[in-house]
Amino acid sequence: MQTIGLIGGMSWESSAAYYRDLNLGVQQRLGGFSSPKIALTTVDFAELTDLEDEQRWQQIGELLAEAATGVERAGADFLLMCTTTFHKVADQVEAAVQIPLVHLADVVAQACLAQGVTTVGFIGTKVAMEDSFFTDRLATHGVTAIVPAQEHHDWLNTAIYEELVHGHVLDRTRRRVVSVVDELWDAGAAGVLLGCTELELLIKQADVDLPVFPCTTLHVEAALDRALA
Repeated sequence: MQTIGLIGGMSWESSAAYYRDLNLGVQQRLGGFSSPKIALTTVDFAELTDLEDEQRWQQIGELLAEAATGVERAGADFLLMCTTTFHKVADQVEAAVQIPLVHLADVVAQACLAQGVTTVGFIGTKVAMEDSFFTDRLATHGVTAIVPAQEHHDWLNTAIYEELVHGHVLDRTRRRVVSVVDELWDAGAAGVLLGCTELELLIKQADVDLPVFPCTTLHVEAALDRALA
């Protein structure tokens, strides 16, 4: 079994989901007392969000690159970033280490294509929806992403940062996100990406008619496939 490297803390809810699901996944696959080999480091989310507000992405990249080298030194065979938004600096992180980075957009794109879906709605933080770093990466695989109308961006960002990262899951927020998904369907999406780890606390497949691609779940499955290959 290979050792899975994780950069977490963006938010701690996200890190907890990755750790829990990796352990559950190994239990389901191997049974007994089996558990994954994990090297995990977490960063200060407050520090990163302050830098994000100031658009200091170079410094964010340096902090996450430093975290990545620590995970590598701890014995990780490959690396995952437990975040969507901060994949904006994935190239900077990847360049800092010798081990492979399993890029979330690559994993999600492969899952979409496996189901024959080439146009998807993408819901995430304001940065992830308005900056093309993630959707451009999807496009390299032939997957086109449609983001919600501009009028929803600030509200979605607030729901993520003021509710979900603190573990607050509200029915009124779920209902509004479902209405956004319906708009994406009308705009031509054949599936929807939950492009923020914490959105998986809120939206399940049973909530919407479109196929749901939960980014964290798919990332975890890809990590397990690689670690147990």
